[in-house]
Parts: sequence; C-alpha cells; structure tokens
Amino acid sequence: MYRKNLNEIDLVFREHTPNIFIVDKPKGISSFDVIRIFQRKLGTRKIGHAGTLDPNATGLLIVAVGPATKQLTAFSKLPKTYVAEILLGAKTDTGDTTGTFTVLQTVPPLSDTTIKQHLNKLAGDLLLPVPQYSAVKHAGISLYKYARQGKELAPKERLMHVVRGRLCDRTDTILTIEWSVGSGTYIRSLAEALGEKLGTVATLQNLRRMSVGEFILQ
Repeated sequence: MYRKNLNEIDLVFREHTPNIFIVDKPKGISSFDVIRIFQRKLGTRKIGHAGTLDPNATGLLIVAVGPATKQLTAFSKLPKTYVAEILLGAKTDTGDTTGTFTVLQTVPPLSDTTIKQHLNKLAGDLLLPVPQYSAVKHAGISLYKYARQGKELAPKERLMHVVRGRLCDRTDTILTIEWSVGSGTYIRSLAEALGEKLGTVATLQNLRRMSVGEFILQ
C-alpha cells in the first residue's frame, strides 16, 4: 500500500556534516526507500540510515554515506523526540491507523489536567508490550512476519525509557503529544498505554520524528 514511484519523490534533505545527511522523510515510503533514492542520486551503494521510521511516519532520518556509515550504530542509540497524534476510543492490530480496527470504545470526558497527570505517570523506565507489527525478533524471525501469517504470540515486553510527554493540542478524541524518549521506545506502545490510563483505548494516528540526539529538523 505504500509503494510509490520513487523517481517522482523529491526528498527534502541537508548535509549536516560531510557524508551525513538529515532527511525529512515523507509519509508513504519506507526508510529503505530513502536509501534507494540516495543511491541513485549519489551513484554509490554504501549508504545506510540510523533508526527506522515506519512508512506512515514522517520526519528526521539520519543518512550516512561511505565511511560515515560506521557511525550509524551510535546514532541509532541516541534519544529521540516525536510529535504524535493519538486517536482515542479506537484500537488496531498494528497500533496505528494503518491496521484493522479491533476495538471501539467511548471516550470519557477528559480535562487537560487529567491528561497531563497521566502523561507524568508515563515517565521513567516502563515495561510495555512491543507492537506485534514490529521488527523485534522472536526465534530469529521479525514479529510482523508472524502477525502477517495470523500467528498469535504471547506479548513481548521491553523496557522503554520516557523522559517526558507534553500535551501540545487536543480535541475530544485526538491528542497531540510531544514525547522525548530513549532508544528502542515504541510510540505506538505509549499511545496504547496512555489510552488505558485515560479509561479507554487508543491508537497512533500520525507520527513525526523531530530530533535524534543533536540532530534536529529545521
């Protein structure tokens, strides 16, 4: 569903330091699609990225070329900042709105104060379920491959670190949250956890990565 003609995509990017680029990934293409575009632009295959963004997500992707690819592992471990739109009252099998809706619930009346209080509770080290549609491996196979085959596994949990969550905007059913998190944290998992604390269910509607360590979108 995400395949586009990559020749028609004009990436927005800038060179941060020699051979390291900051890309504003658009919605609808994978992180590896970005690499394919760079390979054609630069005429080299030694290119990689740090920290995958889902096709439905947008924002900062670090791309390194040639000898700079040796730095990618270190970059992927840096803290990150995201702006997330969270749809309350709905749950999907993927944790975002690209999936199939599995639960619909009423959203109780919520004040800003209540939302902020629960955001504060979702800070620190949290043991949260990893989305079934993710690249985390079980027996050497990515979880999303099991999910696509209809195979149900016991939920896999991971310790995720949240620096803070800040309420930026809201309607009755959509919250816009800025989350600062450690490496390996799934915003889809945080969205579902927040929905549960607010007395309903939730799923990620839109996601934009704003920063990775010192790398910031401008």
